Amino acid sequence: MRTRLLPLLIVLMAGVLLALGLPLGASLAAAEQQRVVVDRIDDTARFAALAQYVTTRPVANPAYPQDGDERQATLQVELFRYYKLYGIQVGVFYREGEPMGSAPGGWSLTKDSEPWRAFKEALAGRRSHDPEQVWPWERGRLAVASPVVRDGDVVAVVVTDSPTDQMRSRIVRGWLLIAAGEAAAMLLAVAAAVRLTGWVLRPVRVLDAATHDIATGRLASRVAASGGPPELRRLARSFNEMADHVVDVLEQQRAFVADASHQLRNPLSALLLRIELLALELPEGNEEVASVRAEGKRLTQVLDDLLALALAEHAAADLRLSDIAEVTEERVGAWRPVADRAGVTLDYVGPGGATAWADPVALSSALDAVIDNALKFTPEGERVIVDVRTTGETVRITIADGGPGLTEEELERVGDRFWRSNRHQNVSGSGLGLSISRALLAAGGSTIAYAPNKPRGLRVTIAVPRTAPQG
Repeated sequence: MRTRLLPLLIVLMAGVLLALGLPLGASLAAAEQQRVVVDRIDDTARFAALAQYVTTRPVANPAYPQDGDERQATLQVELFRYYKLYGIQVGVFYREGEPMGSAPGGWSLTKDSEPWRAFKEALAGRRSHDPEQVWPWERGRLAVASPVVRDGDVVAVVVTDSPTDQMRSRIVRGWLLIAAGEAAAMLLAVAAAVRLTGWVLRPVRVLDAATHDIATGRLASRVAASGGPPELRRLARSFNEMADHVVDVLEQQRAFVADASHQLRNPLSALLLRIELLALELPEGNEEVASVRAEGKRLTQVLDDLLALALAEHAAADLRLSDIAEVTEERVGAWRPVADRAGVTLDYVGPGGATAWADPVALSSALDAVIDNALKFTPEGERVIVDVRTTGETVRITIADGGPGLTEEELERVGDRFWRSNRHQNVSGSGLGLSISRALLAAGGSTIAYAPNKPRGLRVTIAVPRTAPQG
């Protein structure tokens, strides 16, 4: 969940920062250009004030005035001084476009250029419009023009044509500062998002772990309702209440099953004894008596299995570091005579030793149930292979038989209480053996899984953890 929530928060925060940063960057560029334009307007206004007192047209080259109006010579000197100091082309042009004075020498207006368009606008008696925005990746120039007005008439126009290198450099520096600020803000936002998601999701992870523990049989797991948002703390308290209620219900169910099984054993034993007494009065080999005896024994086995299941689900596991290979090989040896009588080959394959944390008695009982089940359904002449392997953090015991196996639908139900395949109803059993095995294994943190065995049969895998139990 964190891998989905954290990127979403980061994307949202990045979007917010971009939504703030892009307009800020554009505003900074516009402000920087406006500052330059205002300076150029002031400059053109100053030169226009000088130019309105020039009364004669130049006789010689305006770049090197030798005669003519003294005021024109002063204007030309100021233009050259301005150009030399700032590197900005500047000129004063009569209405026809002829220069009154310009710097650098010989600079004139070219038609359809930016200075020419600014000049044409200023002829109307107002300064030219602000130039279009020049961005750092463009090598544009800024042309500004102001009219020279004498006696209410526009007699000339002052035009400046400014390079934009310094302005664009300042814009880039400003953008870098904005980017650095946004990067720092993004880092802070990511750190805050990590802390926030951790704070929000920590109770969810604890709740998920507790739910998994209860689902796998560790019913004592609870959630500490002390962290996270109020809604999650309230959810944690509700979860604990639900878990307590589930445990109470299960305890009542187990007590009922155990009490019922125990209480039924005595009447059943008395009933079987009376059947034996009645059988003495009947001819030897009576089929009805034999059938009643068989059903009585079957009912006794069901009661024993119910009691064993109730005890398995209730009793705590005695976990210890055990040699799983040794326990498994010992159980295979105990069942080999049964396999020989059935004409089935029972083999053990595995290392001489493989340690893991398990309850040896519970593991032995579970192996007995699984091996017994495999021998029941494996026909004569086939094999049952018990394999032990160490895989990562678990020791896996695999019991593969050569029986008819189970369908996909049957695999989903195998291990349920009293469930038996419709194809195997003629095989003796109560349908509780694998349920007891699962309960015994779950108490110690082990698992049992079922899968098809190729080319036929059933493969049962018991996974025993190699790491010590927590707490």
